Amino acid sequence: MDLTDRLAPVLAAAAGAAAEVDTQGRFPHEAVAALRESGLCGLTLPTATGGLGGGPTELVDVVSSVAATCGSTAMVYLMHVAAAMAVASAPPTGQPDAVRELATGRALGTLAFSEPGSRSHFWAPVSQSATTDGGSHVKTRKSWVTSAGHADLYVVSTLTSPERVPGDVPVPVDIYAVPGDRAGVEVSGTFTGMGLRGNASAPMTFDLSPTDGDLVGAPGSGFGLMLNVVMPWFNLGNAAVSLGLAEAAVGLAVVHTSGARLEHVGGSLAELPTIRAQLARAVLDLATTRAYVQTAAASVAAPDEATTLHVLGVKAVANDAALRITDTAMRVCGGAAFSDHLPVGRYFRDARAGGVMAPTADVLYDFYGKAITGQPLF
Repeated sequence: MDLTDRLAPVLAAAAGAAAEVDTQGRFPHEAVAALRESGLCGLTLPTATGGLGGGPTELVDVVSSVAATCGSTAMVYLMHVAAAMAVASAPPTGQPDAVRELATGRALGTLAFSEPGSRSHFWAPVSQSATTDGGSHVKTRKSWVTSAGHADLYVVSTLTSPERVPGDVPVPVDIYAVPGDRAGVEVSGTFTGMGLRGNASAPMTFDLSPTDGDLVGAPGSGFGLMLNVVMPWFNLGNAAVSLGLAEAAVGLAVVHTSGARLEHVGGSLAELPTIRAQLARAVLDLATTRAYVQTAAASVAAPDEATTLHVLGVKAVANDAALRITDTAMRVCGGAAFSDHLPVGRYFRDARAGGVMAPTADVLYDFYGKAITGQPLF
């Protein structure tokens, strides 16, 4: 599996449109089209379904590379992978081709979990399906749906109808695979973000009557699917987004400060001890963060007693590292970054999204603290 060759056209398309995607806040159509053609939509899906059979380490490598070029494209891609892994874990019986379509890029997937009523606590929907003569009816308003209006398949959560709750399920949640062209699927707002401005993370409404053939997993089993399948892949991939943004920013800072001249003293910015020290701290911070993300990826690939802690910690650690590193890049590049002479400002703004994206860094630190002190997470 030669990821370099598959990535090359994606990175070229992303690089060519990244500035425009950011300034116009538009969806990265060019890069997403290249992703669909590259085979990378099925990176982590089994080869039997048309995927590449890759794992967590390959995901980190690919997502961080894309993020270093265009953060918006990386987020669209990550949400597709998270949705695809959810669907592949318990394929909906009424959509036998769903996994293969996601794997081959014929379908772009995304998650529709977060709701205004429970905000970043994506595992706790407040909407609830209702039992009807024909089955169930779902009416829910979702917030922050990446690729809203552009995805072909939405993975949607809702509380299970009271009449259908299994007796042994403490938090009964249903997960449905909903085709984007189905009646009752609507984008209900717009997205204007500080960063990741092209990922179309808009609110949506779902008002429809799915069948049991659209269910991902058994009725009421969605809570476990969100925590045991979606969160490991999403947290690891989100950490990789932060890693890629930080790496791109500090790389630009090193090049800029090494070349920018202070003519009155006959030297470069990098010859100032204060600049060198800040760059050193940022590069070492990046190396430390990369090592931890790689450790977490290896643990998710081969689960052990530390895997749960790594899943809880990796996103928060990488999110905060990206804040520090991109801040340093802005400071040492000065006016060149602030005026957009360099794209450092885009990485700086994009990096701010990770920490407030569900599950937020603060929530994850709280969960981590609960885990290491022997307290239940929920």
